Amino acid sequence: MAKQSVPTIQEIRVRTVRVPMTEPHRTASGVVTESPLVLTDVLTDSGVSGHGMVFTYTVAALRPTAEFLRALEALVKGEVLAPVEIEQKLSRRFCLLGTQGLVGMALAALDMALWDALARVHQLPLVRLLGGVPKPQRCYGAVGFDGVDGCARTAERWVKRGFTGIKAKIGYPTVQEDVAVVRAMRKVVGADVHLMVDYNQSLTPTEAVERVRILDNEGLTWVEEPTRAHDFSGHALIAREVRTPIQCGESWWGILDMQHSLDAQASDLVMPDVMKIGGVTGWLRAAALAQAKNIPLSSHLWPELSAHLLSCTPTAHWLEYADWWNPLLANPLRVENGLAMLDESIGSGVEWNEEAVRRFTV
Repeated sequence: MAKQSVPTIQEIRVRTVRVPMTEPHRTASGVVTESPLVLTDVLTDSGVSGHGMVFTYTVAALRPTAEFLRALEALVKGEVLAPVEIEQKLSRRFCLLGTQGLVGMALAALDMALWDALARVHQLPLVRLLGGVPKPQRCYGAVGFDGVDGCARTAERWVKRGFTGIKAKIGYPTVQEDVAVVRAMRKVVGADVHLMVDYNQSLTPTEAVERVRILDNEGLTWVEEPTRAHDFSGHALIAREVRTPIQCGESWWGILDMQHSLDAQASDLVMPDVMKIGGVTGWLRAAALAQAKNIPLSSHLWPELSAHLLSCTPTAHWLEYADWWNPLLANPLRVENGLAMLDESIGSGVEWNEEAVRRFTV
């Protein structure tokens, strides 16, 4: 049998888009009205391409992230399509600069696209390339910083769609307002639905302990990022002093941040963001750390890709579902009765709706 050649990387194609939100998403830290995204395509000499995208949060970061990605082409062109090997090479290359922030976003976009390309070369869904099988993942829906009535209405809509988990943004001027929002949602969703809340880093550790002790009586599944994300000792203090599980992880840049947090016992649960944790390669390492500590691991954003990764995660917990980027995708993630459903489509679940991409291109 003839030996099959291994594809090599020929080009990195980068585009920037701004996708308006259907409804503004309010948090205690600000309002999100659109999604600035950098779309990345890795083209190989076999004719197969892989796709990835990153969310820059602010339009100001779009251009520099895109330019850094374009600059990476010179470092990987001609390299064999081997995501882990390339990640190690680039990590060494940028050791002194650091692999957080915009650099981390660019590296993650490339990593996502490389894994997608590799899955497509082998004509497999990403989950099967990674040695897993597609599994339904329970999803929770997001509720913004919308007050008692607005949060209750949104929570009710999620439940009508079959979701069994709902997470609301809180951090109102008083804890009494936080409690009122939680109770309004509980009234409309019933006792069996999981309710989570997210403070978006808006409290000091002392304030967080005071508030969460009161929320301890509300039967919450978790309280997320009550204080600054990288205040590991502060989160550890909160976790020790309250009964409700503390959730952290969406703001960790790479597995070293995760390791510092775990060492400090800063949270009871973890939820890495596939972009910030280092793409697919970073996620696999994060899942191994969570397994070693037997800590439930949920996802942050990136539902299409996260559905594949959670199916390979031994301590998989919840998938955060958001449809913010659906207009860009040829086949958005299918959700039935609150469960993310994977099929046998090849790749990572990311493939462009080119007409929409052209419409939103900056």
